[in-house]
Amino acid sequence: MNLSLYLLTVLIWGTTWIALKWQLGVVEIAASIVYRFGLAALVLFVLLLLSRKLQVMNRRGHLICLAQGLCLFCVNFMCFLTASQWIPSGLVAVVFSTATLWNALNARVFFGQKVARNVLLGGGLGLMGLGLLFWPELAGHSASPETLMGLGLALLGTLCFSAGNMLSSLQQKAGLKPLTTNAWGMAYGASMLALYCVVQGIPFGMEWNTRYIGSLLYLVIPGSVIGFTAYLTLVGRMGPERAAYCTVLFPVVALNVSALLEGYQWTAPALGGLVLVMLGNVLVFRKPRAITPVSPLLEPKQI
Repeated sequence: MNLSLYLLTVLIWGTTWIALKWQLGVVEIAASIVYRFGLAALVLFVLLLLSRKLQVMNRRGHLICLAQGLCLFCVNFMCFLTASQWIPSGLVAVVFSTATLWNALNARVFFGQKVARNVLLGGGLGLMGLGLLFWPELAGHSASPETLMGLGLALLGTLCFSAGNMLSSLQQKAGLKPLTTNAWGMAYGASMLALYCVVQGIPFGMEWNTRYIGSLLYLVIPGSVIGFTAYLTLVGRMGPERAAYCTVLFPVVALNVSALLEGYQWTAPALGGLVLVMLGNVLVFRKPRAITPVSPLLEPKQI
């Protein structure tokens, strides 16, 4: 089950980049995010009500969902999509992949979980691999105030993503399933962002063509309803630090899709980076060796 959820998450979120790209244009970024998570919340609520699986939450559960919606389905996406206007997408991917390390650190701070050495080593290898994968893009980008702003937003988005992971883990420890918490979280996130749009005077336009509507539906159903449910279920089953290694593998899938659809050419450094990413994946999911207890030299006499 863990492997199926992991592969499903990587494949879905590794292909949503092209749908996000097709969203950019006439419709404002914030409005597109409202449409995405507002519709995803509606779909989840309908499915949960029809199947009678919508769990009842107390005030604490709703407050955590409110915070999760702010982190995962609002600020997170605003940060990354805005950062992409100022810094290369490869740099955004590298910053986002640090979620593995942030999740390990936050799990240690908030839940007292021991940070496994193989997770840190694997996350480090993944970061190095992504650096090689996107090296031409990174090397050709000059430093500027906009670059620093973009980096800051990308880092803030990653921290919000990690915080959302911790909140989901907390909800699952309380017995609440991701389907229910995602439905409320997406509804809260979309509502807060819609309020921001109204205050800032951001228009709720629409681009009525196959490209925009098709990409929106892909982001709503596979990208949000299925993707976030699979990923946050992994957070509860495997721990946030291991589940977050998905963020290192997304760009690898995205580059393969780009090679197929946009003519991306694999280079020797990029292939080396791919090897490092895969080695990091092996390290992250390697089970620690069981320590064999050493029998004492002197056994107490049996009475």
